[in-house]
Amino acid sequence: MRPAFRNDAYAKVSGKAKYTDDYSMPQMLHAAPLHAEMASARILDIDCTEALKLEGVKRIITARDIPGAIKFGQIIRDYPTLALDRICSTGDVLALVVADTREHALAALPRIQVKLEESPALYDPEIAMQPDAPLINPEHGTNICNYHCVRTGNLESGEQEADLVIEQSFSTSRVEHAYLEPECSLAHLRADGVMEVIGSMQHPFSTRRFVASTLGLQLKDVEVKTVPMGGGFGGKDDTAALVCARAALCAYLMKCPVKLTYSREMSMRESYKRHPYTMQYRMGLKKTGKISFVKVRMVADSGAYCSVTPWVTWRSTVQCCGCYEVPNVHCDVYGVYTNNVFTGAFRGFGSPQVNWAIEQLVEIAAEKLGMDELEFRRLNMVKQGSTTVTNQVLDTHIVSLKEVMDKVLQEIDYETKRSKCSFGDPNQDKWYGIGLAISYRGMSLGAEGTDFNSAIINVQPDGSVLIETGVHENGQGSESAMILIAAEELGLPLDRIRYRQPSTSNIPDGGTTVASRGTLLGGGATTNACKKLRGIISEVLMHVYGKAAERFIDAKILDASGELICSWEEAIRLCYNRQVYPYAFGVFQAPRVSWDEETGHGDAYFTWVYAAQAVELEVNPKTGTVKLLNLVAAHDVGKAINPQMVKGQFYGGMTMGAGYGLLEEVPLIDGNPIPTNYHQYRVYRATDLPEMTAIIVENPDPTSPSKAKGIGEPTLEITAPAIANAIYRATGQRYNHQPIKIRRAQQ
Repeated sequence: MRPAFRNDAYAKVSGKAKYTDDYSMPQMLHAAPLHAEMASARILDIDCTEALKLEGVKRIITARDIPGAIKFGQIIRDYPTLALDRICSTGDVLALVVADTREHALAALPRIQVKLEESPALYDPEIAMQPDAPLINPEHGTNICNYHCVRTGNLESGEQEADLVIEQSFSTSRVEHAYLEPECSLAHLRADGVMEVIGSMQHPFSTRRFVASTLGLQLKDVEVKTVPMGGGFGGKDDTAALVCARAALCAYLMKCPVKLTYSREMSMRESYKRHPYTMQYRMGLKKTGKISFVKVRMVADSGAYCSVTPWVTWRSTVQCCGCYEVPNVHCDVYGVYTNNVFTGAFRGFGSPQVNWAIEQLVEIAAEKLGMDELEFRRLNMVKQGSTTVTNQVLDTHIVSLKEVMDKVLQEIDYETKRSKCSFGDPNQDKWYGIGLAISYRGMSLGAEGTDFNSAIINVQPDGSVLIETGVHENGQGSESAMILIAAEELGLPLDRIRYRQPSTSNIPDGGTTVASRGTLLGGGATTNACKKLRGIISEVLMHVYGKAAERFIDAKILDASGELICSWEEAIRLCYNRQVYPYAFGVFQAPRVSWDEETGHGDAYFTWVYAAQAVELEVNPKTGTVKLLNLVAAHDVGKAINPQMVKGQFYGGMTMGAGYGLLEEVPLIDGNPIPTNYHQYRVYRATDLPEMTAIIVENPDPTSPSKAKGIGEPTLEITAPAIANAIYRATGQRYNHQPIKIRRAQQ
């Protein structure tokens, strides 16, 4: 297996990497945000008189100072950069203090006097959906942020065919991303009139849109540059873009550089969370074990603003029945406005919630029928040529669900160990359980949006190479993947290639680094750019040597018969001598998808990935504590570009998935998040984790130029339901709410 490669490894482990808060500029000022104290209120007055008297305070900025649009958003423009007249969430920012130091800015916050008129708040999505509920965003006309459905087959026929009908409700919690680096931005107005911004953000281009909208500028007048980012997991999009927009607003008005750095408490108070879901499932089963119908209603709490709720809930819609064939489906999914902290993108993006439910439900169904849960899965899982619940035929790639499941079962010795499960045996001091979950996941954006990306390959006169793509490095190693792809395509050693950190002014918008699309889309564009470059070089060599370049290997260029034409350096020298730039701009346009919003039908994604995970654990009957003993995962990644880093994604995803299943939730009181630091919010530590086994399955994807798919999100999505199934076999009790809180055995 190829050794691990990270182009940024040394800088990060040595501490040389500079993150946003490490940067400073001459005459730089500091800003601090004033957050709302209520979840729902009318703003009557903001009195800054006393705060402005304090040492070092230069200005206090409110919504009335914004030169552009006060509200913005990726889908619905409902999020205020600064609240103007109404408060909808305790995460709302009312004012920005600008001072000569951060300490002076923070000291001024409690001296700002805000007069509010509190109004009734809505914290329960079911109540917020009622026709007579007050509107949280009146301009939207309803508290239902969005709605999706699937109508496949005939539900009545499915019910008539069913020999057994089961009903079960499930729910999931609001979850914090828990990235190490809080939000931070540094902005300054350049001499050429361009607002330049750096920040800990996930998508420079959406950040540019937020900034331009707030300042009333054209996109050409805002440049967002990338710097290393200290974690995101989907959480550095809307909130991070707003922090950048606020820093830029201060810099624009003050005509000098301004840095806005969030504390952990600010971050956890304002940043969006994973959507809490409630899901009611009704499933019909035949005696043969086949699923005859599924009826499901899901409600996702969007919080006070839309963010990307329609996209998150759309994925839940597409995958509402998990990786199973169901001929008759009736699915309704709602995203609902409440006065809670808003929710948005989080690794998995609408799939962890659904998998939490469906992977337990299929085991409940198998038990009700007296079937082996593995037999039930094999009977109902999607196979080559299967039709999904949205009427998409899975025939353009290898459907490897059985393959990944069988590999996990064999590795963990599932069937042998299953017989040892305790099922709450009162005579045992420790209860043992083993559990499994499987899934499929549509790759990239799908019908959420138009999906394409670009890459630039720029060969220097000495033969060294600069690469740039429209993919943002979130810490996952996407830059390294692009270098590896280019090195293979061009036949060059890694040390001849450098990834150039892009800005929004020198490469087109390639979409945000979400949906496990970084390697798939960016790698596809890089592959296509390399192929275009090889064509340019080959044309020059044909003119000089009368031979077409066929193979690029070991910094040499060979013809179709394997004969050496020339070295890489000689080929580049010839290009420049003949006034031909060895420069290529490559694009990967994802295959078109389709979607009918009325029926929930269409080819939702152009390709899919498949996964299986199993877990062994022990439960202490007296304390209710759970100890993980073993985690095994198999995922089909298409092609592993950087295998050791792929394994790292396995381990990180399973760690987050375990935390999701057993620990993580953000309870709210009157809309306020209770945990505001990592003393209160528990995540899994390395010392909590068992050995983990990562099984990479490779079935190269024919629609991907690099043959790779992705792995970022799938590894998180099924750890929690595998744990839930293992806990059932350990305790004999089902837990339908996540995170699981074990009921202690009676003493």
